[in-house]
Formats: sequence, C-alpha cells, structure tokens
Amino acid sequence: MNIPNKLTVSRLVMAPLFFICFNLPYWFGYGLEDISVILVLAIFVLNELSDLLDGKIARKRNLITDLGKVMDPFADTFSRITYFVCLMECGIMPSIAFIVILWRELGMLFVRMLMMGKGKPVPANIFGKSKAVLYAVSGVAGILLYAMERWFEGASWLSACGIAVTLLFYLAAVSSVASFLIYIRFIISDGSLKNMTR
Repeated sequence: MNIPNKLTVSRLVMAPLFFICFNLPYWFGYGLEDISVILVLAIFVLNELSDLLDGKIARKRNLITDLGKVMDPFADTFSRITYFVCLMECGIMPSIAFIVILWRELGMLFVRMLMMGKGKPVPANIFGKSKAVLYAVSGVAGILLYAMERWFEGASWLSACGIAVTLLFYLAAVSSVASFLIYIRFIISDGSLKNMTR
C-alpha cells in the first residue's frame, strides 16, 4: 500500500478515535472535559492534514490507484459524518442539517456504486467542491465552538458564534443537496444507466 493510501487508512482509524475522545466526558465524567477537548482538536487537525496530504502526494508522485479513488471519498464521508454526529449530539449542529447531509452522502455512495458498475467515474462539479469546503469550514467552526463553550462557559459572545455556526451547517446542507441534484442530472443526461436491467 502506497503512502497516500496509508494516509487515507489513517483517517478511517482516527474517526472512531475522535468519537471516543469526544464522548469521554459523557461516559466517564466531566472531569475529563479539558483533555477531551484537547484530544478532539488534535485528532481533527491530524485528520484534515492527512486528507490534504494524501491527494497532493498522490498527484505529485503519480501514485493514484483504483483503491485510492474509492477509499479517499469514503474516508472523507466516514470522518465528516463522525464529526457531525458528535456535534449534533452536543447541540451544536442542527439535526435537520445533519439528516439532509447524511441522506445526501448515502445517496452519493449508491450513485458511485452504480457508476462504478458501468466503469464510469462520477465527475466533480462546482457545487460538489463548494460542498466539500463548507463541510470542512462548518466542521472546523463547530469543533472550535465546542471547545470555546467549555473553556469560556457563559461568555456573552458565544451565542453570536452559535448562530454563525448554525448558518454554516445549513449552507453545507443546501450545497450538498445542490451538488447531488447536479450529479443526478449529469447521469440522466449521460444515459449511463439507461440500459441497466431492472
């Protein structure tokens, strides 16, 4: 397994670790809150760095593989859904935004499987890229808000931050739906699946 794929696998390992660290105070008492926040921030930064590096290394060294093409988007989805579950659990992410994003991601996994069966990749579009950016930005903002709520409990400015983060999550949800609809439109116009047996 090459270096980019190892970095991708590391994201699959870090996502459950993130979930465990996030829930330490809920499972074992609020005395672990500070260490939980520090571990959550550290794992999040490492996870996002590995996501940034695996693609850059793969392109620079021509290490793009069939496994990497499938595993990388899966690792992204796996990681971000884990973040969002945690942020919804503590009331930072609205449940409506979460369920819309979850449905979109499950729908895209299904579409990718259909297209792979036909030997065709799912092409990127501008809404897909903006969705990825908004997922990352809202995730960062949500986790920082989670940390600040614990370190600056009761601060008056936290409510304004909460509203801004909520808007980011709604924007991410809207962008995710828009990108999914564009993918579906492309597939229909391309006719890739019209001969599929039913």
